Amino acid sequence: MEKKDITSREDIHFLVSTFYNKVRSDVLLAPFFSGIEDWDEHLERLTTFWESSLFLKTKYYGDPLKAHVKVDQEHGNTMGQEHFGQWMNLWYETVDQLFEGERAQMAKNRARKMSTFLYLKIFEARS
Repeated sequence: MEKKDITSREDIHFLVSTFYNKVRSDVLLAPFFSGIEDWDEHLERLTTFWESSLFLKTKYYGDPLKAHVKVDQEHGNTMGQEHFGQWMNLWYETVDQLFEGERAQMAKNRARKMSTFLYLKIFEARS
């Protein structure tokens, strides 16, 4: 399959959907996502988040930090470095599997920054 760069909302939806199929079947990560009842809605929300991040043309309304802190609390404050590392590994793997180019690299860079921020803030919220 010849790869292209991420150029549209449809590309982002394909990336997000493919990625979360992997997450949902991952032994380490799946339990943290078991509370999501409407996956179609969740994938649309994440598509909008990434569209906003990569193209700066849509507005994302939500609070990812609050959502992640809540999930960590619901799982006994067990979200740790290994979870964020696995999330990043699957994200990079999926981006590289499907796309290449400037926006694909940007998606990996922004995910790394976001992951680091969330990881630190989740631990702050525990105190």
